[in-house]
Amino acid sequence: MNKRPSDAALSSTEQSWFAPDWPHPANVRSAITTRAGGASAAPYDSFNLAQHVGDVPAHVLANRARLRAALPNEPRWLTQVHGVTVKELDSTTADDASADAAVTRARGTVAAILSADCLPLLMCADDGSVVGAAHAGWRGLCNGVIEACLTAMRVAPGRLIAYLGPAISGRAYEVGDDVRNAFLARDPRSAAAFAANARGRWQADLYALARQRLHGVGVASIHGGERCTYGERECFFSFRRDGHTGRMASLIWIEP
Repeated sequence: MNKRPSDAALSSTEQSWFAPDWPHPANVRSAITTRAGGASAAPYDSFNLAQHVGDVPAHVLANRARLRAALPNEPRWLTQVHGVTVKELDSTTADDASADAAVTRARGTVAAILSADCLPLLMCADDGSVVGAAHAGWRGLCNGVIEACLTAMRVAPGRLIAYLGPAISGRAYEVGDDVRNAFLARDPRSAAAFAANARGRWQADLYALARQRLHGVGVASIHGGERCTYGERECFFSFRRDGHTGRMASLIWIEP
């Protein structure tokens, strides 16, 4: 039996979710799921939460129901399209809205981001008045999904706290000139996040790129960014590693 994600961090190799360690206000809660302990069969084994990857729908619903039992409400799932649209979640927001970030000021409303290599970013105000979550793959990150989410939160950047959830690390994420050039066209300082490899391509550090963007708009309190979805096979799904695979969820909410 899993504890509530608001409890102390759980062992992600044995549990289906854990509470990330970051200095959020007492009324803010967050959780990140792993691939363990669910109903899905290979290649989605076993705690897949995505309905769009080809898994048996009943298995996904069973996994979502298990997660829901530990949360104040059903997570507000988005249809993620690698864009920069932000949805403000309240009682009237439609489920499965097409967006790659969400913010909410409503108590008990659970913002959720699905990922399997892309960077999930959780954010909150230092007084717990608003929380946000963003799906930052390279396209969204390059085009400004972080900045769009921060704008929607309507809080001075110096009062925001950010957590970088599990993503593919720089040592595992190889990209071509097109990706590097897209970032450099927006900010030449992005070059520091790309390392040339022996194949004439680049190792891209999503964590470093996200920190650059956050620092660039004035967010100083940035945490997380140590995990690698590609390398931690037993713990996390990875699209780059496995192709057909499931998705984890990164969740944040204000206590009811």
